[in-house]
Amino acid sequence: MKTTPPAARFLGFAGLMPQLACVAAAWFGPPKWRWSALAIGWAYAALILSFLGGIWWGLAAGAPDEGRRAPQWLWVAAITPSLLALMTFLPWVFGVAWPGPSLYLLGGAIVLSILVDARLVTVRPGWWMALRIPLSLALGAATIFLGLAA
Repeated sequence: MKTTPPAARFLGFAGLMPQLACVAAAWFGPPKWRWSALAIGWAYAALILSFLGGIWWGLAAGAPDEGRRAPQWLWVAAITPSLLALMTFLPWVFGVAWPGPSLYLLGGAIVLSILVDARLVTVRPGWWMALRIPLSLALGAATIFLGLAA
């Protein structure tokens, strides 16, 4: 973590605050806050998961043409988070159980995103995993915990 740029470290951990606020509101706030906290927490998790896919796309697109070329699977991995986030919205649209199952899926996907990051050794900075592991574990766990309030 010592080699992580200070701005990335500060902003990365600050990015946990919206989800933690939703967890606090859903579990400890007045009952009238619960639905809003669940919906905002779902939206935030879906946005961050899509953001991760955008990062992967950017890493693939920014890789040099020679030497450290991005692996071909990364292009597919990069679009998957946005499609998964959209998929977790569909139960609400069609009146099926929401947001609990969707929050569980998003939380699990955020935790599992670490596996993609771990395979990016040819295109990611050396400090990347020191930041990504705690952020993904914390946000994924908070999202799953939020799902338990549904």
